[in-house]
Amino acid sequence: MAESIETGQLLSSFRRFAVHGDTKATGNEMNGKNWAKLCKDCKIIDGKNVSSTDVDLVFTKVKAKMSRVITYEEFQKALEDLAPKRFKGQSKEEAMQSIFMLVQGKEPTNAGVTKVVKTAAVDRLTDTSKYTGSHKERFDQSGKGRGRSGREEIVDNSGYVGAYKNAGTYEEKTK
Repeated sequence: MAESIETGQLLSSFRRFAVHGDTKATGNEMNGKNWAKLCKDCKIIDGKNVSSTDVDLVFTKVKAKMSRVITYEEFQKALEDLAPKRFKGQSKEEAMQSIFMLVQGKEPTNAGVTKVVKTAAVDRLTDTSKYTGSHKERFDQSGKGRGRSGREEIVDNSGYVGAYKNAGTYEEKTK
């Protein structure tokens, strides 16, 4: 029972990493880039015992001759090949369990993704309440853009200059 739960979580992790960054991926096959990302994110690559070169070599060894991807079965074989190297002091069975525990339930991280810069200059330049002139007309009071009506000149045949705030008040003044 516990064995099937573990393999289910392992398969789930495999599928999450297999589709990461590829909109056309089905989740049944994993490419080398995603295999390397899985090993890095799950801390299989530790810098001492297992390096990125080791990960690439194992990927090349387990994949089919002319293939560029590995299946779930080949993925398990690759983990079995890396386990004794990553956990040197343990028996082969304990090493396999340890490496499966590293991978189970994990999903790709977005560490190192470029973050939005928030500085005083950027805040000042993007604050729509400080806009003047025709640019001010593109946004409502909440700062949300008005879309097409804020960008394009809509013909107004009232006889007043565009953006004139007191349009239609002449009759009231002359009474």
